[in-house]
Parts: sequence; C-alpha cells; structure tokens
Amino acid sequence: MHGHRVTHVLFDFFGTLVDHAPGGPDRDFARSHDLMRSLGAALPYDEFLAAWSKTSEQFAKLSDIDNREYSMTDIGTAFLRDVLGRPPARAAVDQLVRTYLSQWNKGVRHLPDIGGLLTALAADYRLAIVSNTQEADLVPSHLEAMGVRQLFDAVVTSYEVGWRKPHPAIYTAALNELRIAPGAAVFVGDTYEADYCGPLRAGIRSLLIDPHRGAAIPHEARLSSIFEVSARLAALN
Repeated sequence: MHGHRVTHVLFDFFGTLVDHAPGGPDRDFARSHDLMRSLGAALPYDEFLAAWSKTSEQFAKLSDIDNREYSMTDIGTAFLRDVLGRPPARAAVDQLVRTYLSQWNKGVRHLPDIGGLLTALAADYRLAIVSNTQEADLVPSHLEAMGVRQLFDAVVTSYEVGWRKPHPAIYTAALNELRIAPGAAVFVGDTYEADYCGPLRAGIRSLLIDPHRGAAIPHEARLSSIFEVSARLAALN
C-alpha cells in the first residue's frame, strides 16, 4: 500500500472543505414550515422541526445498520405522509425538499482561502470528492459557488453509489472512476470511521482532521486543520 507515489487526493466535503451547522431551533426553516401548512398540515413551527428531525433520525438509524444511503426525497415523502395522514404528491415532496435545502444551505460556510489551497494542490495532485449526501446536486452546487468545481476530476456521492462511507463500495467506486490503485490515493476528512478507518480498510492512506486529538491515530495521520494538508502530503512522497 505504501509503495505507490501519491497522485490523487480524495476529500470528504462537509466538515472538511466547508463548515456546516446542523439544523435545529437556531436555524430558520420558516419557509419550509409555511409550505407544509399550505399543503394541509397545521403543526406549529416547533412541532414541525421536531417531526422533521424525528423522520430524519429514523432514516439515519436504519443507515447506521448497513450504510445504505437514503435520499432527501425519502425523508420528505415519509415526513409529509406522517403529517398529512396520506401519501403526498411527488411535486409537493420535491417542493418541500428544495425549500428545506435552500434554508439548510445557509448554515454551510465556505472556508476562507480554501480555493487557494485547492488550486495549489491541483498543481501537484489530481483531486476528487467522496461525500455522504442525500441529494445529487448538493455538493456540486457548493463547489460551483466556491469557484473550485473545475479542480476536481470526480465528485463521488453516497446518493449516486447507494452506499455511504464507511461502506467499501463508495471508496471502490471512487477508485474505479479515477482509474487508480488504492495506494496512489490519500483520503482527507474529519470523521474517524468514514474518513479514516473506511479508507484504510480499502487500502487508501488517510489523514484525519482532528484538532482536539480525540482519535487514537498515529501522529503523522493527524491534521490540526485542512491547511496542514500540503506539507503532510509532500512528506508522504
């Protein structure tokens, strides 16, 4: 595994290249709430948030069992079915998902200077994203907004693969799309199982953003921030 020269860097997205705040009472989902009410469900705002969270958590718990990915459409359909007491129209589900994501996206913060870092890395390595996400265009739209989409050879998502990290299928899908051996890549992310253990099991070297030193990993695999990655990659080659 360690005999190859590193030619490709695979990045997690949320928590690695962008910060994101979880949904909750401190976030404004008023438009989503208004839309739900217009469809016929009279839940107060706080109960709307609680019901949406409950539905999301049910899907997340199922995914935790086998790492099968679900979609925002799945969540929206189940949520509206529960609050309306009937199967919702697909158009209503799509409208709710679009509205919810537009508000959720306001909690995503593009890191200052991340474009400069990625541009510099792209001069020496081929870059790709491997991200868990429940919507096809969520990560690509952020990359476009950040002005860095053209720097990435591939954007591989759990939504498209059907399996989420740390399931081996998503790393295999990335390697196959890039047409590289595992030893040619390094994975960079911020979640121990998904971005460190999973890639290692697939034969991919891993660097974990772990500023609080909470993970039991070798010193050379730990990054205090994403902005240490260039020096660490240079040391690997």
